[in-house]
Amino acid sequence: MTKYDAIIIGTGQAGPSMATRLAATGMNTAIIEKNMFGGTCVNNGCIPTKTMVASARAAYTARRAADYGVMIDGAITVDMKKVKARKDEVSGKSNKGVEGWLKGTKNLTVYEGTARFESAHSVRVGDEILEADKIFINVGGQAYVPPFEGLKNIDYLTNENMMDIDFLPEHLIIIGGSYIGLEFAQMYRRFGSEVTVVEKYGSIIGREDKDVSDTIKNVLEKEGVVFRLNAECISPEKQDDGVVIKLDCSDDSKEVRGSHLLLAVGRTPNTKDLGLDKAGIDVDERGFIKVDDQLQTNVSGVWALGDCNGQGAFTHTSYNDYEIVAANLLDNDPRRVSDRIVTYGLFTDPPLGRVGMTEQQARDSGRNILVGKRPMERIGRAVEKGETEGFMKVLVDADTKKILGAAIIGLNGDEVVHSITDVMYADAPYSVIQRAVHIHPTVSELIPTMLGELKPL
Repeated sequence: MTKYDAIIIGTGQAGPSMATRLAATGMNTAIIEKNMFGGTCVNNGCIPTKTMVASARAAYTARRAADYGVMIDGAITVDMKKVKARKDEVSGKSNKGVEGWLKGTKNLTVYEGTARFESAHSVRVGDEILEADKIFINVGGQAYVPPFEGLKNIDYLTNENMMDIDFLPEHLIIIGGSYIGLEFAQMYRRFGSEVTVVEKYGSIIGREDKDVSDTIKNVLEKEGVVFRLNAECISPEKQDDGVVIKLDCSDDSKEVRGSHLLLAVGRTPNTKDLGLDKAGIDVDERGFIKVDDQLQTNVSGVWALGDCNGQGAFTHTSYNDYEIVAANLLDNDPRRVSDRIVTYGLFTDPPLGRVGMTEQQARDSGRNILVGKRPMERIGRAVEKGETEGFMKVLVDADTKKILGAAIIGLNGDEVVHSITDVMYADAPYSVIQRAVHIHPTVSELIPTMLGELKPL
């Protein structure tokens, strides 16, 4: 048995920063990685997918060149092998960067292998047992594979092995009309595939307001993505060289046929084979590790960070988990998860930037609500760039004058939303940003204008 001051399991977003911060204080620290350094974001999530989104946008922009007076002779083609090679290069640099950072850190030992708890404060990696008073679980998540009948007979794809293909599917069927599925839908449509999105419910990205959902659906439909909604009885079958998806168990005529199937129906935590029962660590019914407001588990000296704790499913929330734990443990700064404001993006084109409450959540709260809304077609920067799809919407508490939430679907929406996020963190009234002078011509300059036109919801 090898004794350490601290052990971190997993090198996803929160793990390396936690490990190097502890090591810098002089703690003898170990970090364990069973697969690829950097976790989901670096290897099959944010970085590689957004690199491919950029390639898809380049193809889309080239096809629209004539709209801007730029003439391109010949057909626009996409070389998927080169697309993948570019993605692999960008992602690989991040992967190697994380590995080199960790292996070059003083007081930090890197173990490569699968970690399993032997007890509350001991972990087995291969033939070795490591022990520490402080253990930080950062094992992330993976694509959820639903128990569809017939799925075992099909070579299906997930967001993970989708990163391995270097060809263009003739007709890609995507089960799941939410964030991951929609990004892949637009991406592969722009590359040249036929794309059909199958969604169980009557609208896509059901957690969003209807105007947001409808706008994104309309954008993708204009580009040729087909949606099959209300598919409550989904049954995949292998047929010839492709796949057929039955959409209604009582009507065999309702189906969609394609060449490849991508499952994008959610994520599940990587906690099943971690030996949490031997450590006495509690999980919920979905396998997420239960934590308190400062990310401690029910076992003293054990914390859970990142996607495996169910407190967020994003790279930015994982990193904030590290900040919260480090602040409490090392800085005497009592930060809490409940202080975090929900914010995230959907990286379709145009992107969605979201913060705080949706309109429905604001209605359900019983507050007196003011709403401001401005279509992108009334924003000069969007008109100049020829990208007028979408709108900006902000929700304000009429009594406290505080911003409750916002949705910006449109040009640079994933960046513009941060100006609203910062005001919300400052707990300042909306008038602070309403009276600010923003640069012209930008999308952000219309936020003060929109806030000056608030109306009762």
